[in-house]
Amino acid sequence: MIALPFVRPLFWATLAAIMFQPLYQWLFVRMGNGPNRAAIATLLIITVAVLIPAFFIGGIIIDQAVAVFLAFQDGKIDVAAWFMQVHDALPAGVQSTLDSSGFANLDSFIARAQDFARESTGVIAQSALAIGSSAFGFVLAFGVGLYATYFLLRDGRSLGEAVVAGLPIERGLADRLAEKFTSIVRATVKGSIVVGLVQGALGAITFSIAGVPSAALFGLLMAIFSLLPALGPALVWIPVAIYLLAIGEIWQGVIVIGSGVLIIGMADNVLRPILVGRDTGIPDWIILVTTLGGIGLLGLSGIVVGPLLAGLFLAGWAILQEQREAKTA
Repeated sequence: MIALPFVRPLFWATLAAIMFQPLYQWLFVRMGNGPNRAAIATLLIITVAVLIPAFFIGGIIIDQAVAVFLAFQDGKIDVAAWFMQVHDALPAGVQSTLDSSGFANLDSFIARAQDFARESTGVIAQSALAIGSSAFGFVLAFGVGLYATYFLLRDGRSLGEAVVAGLPIERGLADRLAEKFTSIVRATVKGSIVVGLVQGALGAITFSIAGVPSAALFGLLMAIFSLLPALGPALVWIPVAIYLLAIGEIWQGVIVIGSGVLIIGMADNVLRPILVGRDTGIPDWIILVTTLGGIGLLGLSGIVVGPLLAGLFLAGWAILQEQREAKTA
């Protein structure tokens, strides 16, 4: 209970130590087997390559989210007007088809879409205000996370071996579960977070080139939707492309479509097999359900915790089944 306020920073420190342990080992050998120097060097690389860019991009996204939220409050953004603008710009045949199908009058749907957009940007804006109002707590948690990451990088292997040795199960079973734990963590971080960030960055660059306002915010949405298999990022760039084409910005819409199909869509197909491979052994639908459920229960940490629990359950089930079959053979 004493460490409960720092569960999240300790969790992310553990993930960072697992992900950057190979880098620490590489620096450890090249720095004359100096564990302290290797851990400090690894922490500096994490800070420069990951944390500083994350804070910079996060600041841009928060500014854009606050601006969009204020625009909704002031009535400057009208989703209904956008919908009618797209509808009126469509060819007459398409308009008549939509009208006959009942899509011409979607007041309730448009109102819900506008409420959803307002609430989504409001959550980001309110989160930013919450961080600002509790700046001391955020700085303290961040410092604890960095401090824990240092020691977990330096002593992580010995601590992991001690934990595995102390588990009240057979050592062989404990070793297999520990190996599965590490592989699932690395595969989930690389497969969900890294691929999502790449697709989000590509989307933000594409929207910026096409002149779409709040490009970084749209990039964040694309990174979030990338958790959904198959259509994920397309749920963001397809409506944007349709809107651009409908208002007459043809080349901008073509750029968004071309980038969405040829670059953003292919990024997942190319990167995921390279980064993840067959590390998890978890079906895609289970990863989807557990990831969304984890986010619903635990927030951002659920991206890793959900698939991790599912993977450990499946691994334990498979191991017990193997043992049962070995006894009956």
